[in-house]
Amino acid sequence: MSAHERPAEPRTHEDAIDRLRAWPRTHFAHLPTPLIRTERLGERLGVGNAYVKMDAETGFALGGNKVRKLEFELAPSRLEGITCLITAGGPQSNHCRVTAAAAARLGLDCVLVLNGPEPTAPTGNALLPRLFGATVVTVEDRSDRGPTMDREAERVSAGGGRALVVPIGASTGLGSLGYTLCALELLEQLDSCDDGCTETLLFVSSSSCGTLGGLVLGLALAGRTDVHLVGVSADASAEELTRTSLTLAAEGATLLGLDGSSEARRSIEAVPLTTDDTQVGIGYGVPTPAAEAATQDFARLEGIVLDPTYSSKAAAGMIQWMEKGGLRDGQRAVFLHTGGAPGLLAGALSRTSS
Repeated sequence: MSAHERPAEPRTHEDAIDRLRAWPRTHFAHLPTPLIRTERLGERLGVGNAYVKMDAETGFALGGNKVRKLEFELAPSRLEGITCLITAGGPQSNHCRVTAAAAARLGLDCVLVLNGPEPTAPTGNALLPRLFGATVVTVEDRSDRGPTMDREAERVSAGGGRALVVPIGASTGLGSLGYTLCALELLEQLDSCDDGCTETLLFVSSSSCGTLGGLVLGLALAGRTDVHLVGVSADASAEELTRTSLTLAAEGATLLGLDGSSEARRSIEAVPLTTDDTQVGIGYGVPTPAAEAATQDFARLEGIVLDPTYSSKAAAGMIQWMEKGGLRDGQRAVFLHTGGAPGLLAGALSRTSS
């Protein structure tokens, strides 16, 4: 572990922010991503101040939130001597798409372990990794992915190479630092908004919690309790989202030198956080009627494309929140768009060809 990954002694929050900004990473994303005011969507929601933070436009390999996390997971020190990247996901994994593209950019081999049958005609996120040159290994069940990644790493080693196994979703304490940095970026943008608002409701899709956990840590380091995070689940229970995101925030704090700091724990626990599992429906990757309606609203009102697995359910959660209670005076609503449009196109192509 490098000096950047484990500092010698605990630091202040300001020291941790400095360390985060200086952390060596492999730059893929086009930053900062824009924060756009969405007036027509705001009218639909019945609120005066609605915004979208467009992390769908991180740029690399069709963008999305995985790009920020991989910048830290694939930091230069972690790639020394590496010949192959190995990771896993579902048939339409955004993470696998971006990992395969990163391997291509870096001149590395890539093996993806995907659960589900081999598609006869890959589309969307199933097609793109193959276009990027990744080797795809299909397994029957999600539980088979971990052991298969280990076997693939052993195979690479036996052939004289060296593999880096990237955890699913890059949702680790290290990967979450991408969204700790994003939180600081977003705070600068919010502070520049001339809308008279002093509080923000920030809605974000969550599953493996690397994005949500990173945001929690970023707000904690900045000492900002005026931003209320709302994590909307794509699959897990609300309790699991809360537990995992706080765990990842604590792991990120440790990497930044705040291990053992009671101040860091208090700051993380002080971040206003709500987790919502009302939009899961029958399960992961299966859109609900509310999610499909949200997709149409964002497209027709703002020209913004959501995906069927993550962002559409988060948007449905935001719409439900506004319909039930709306905003108080002085509040704004921000939707963090995590990307994933290739999954929507794959679904559309499947329906067209069926």
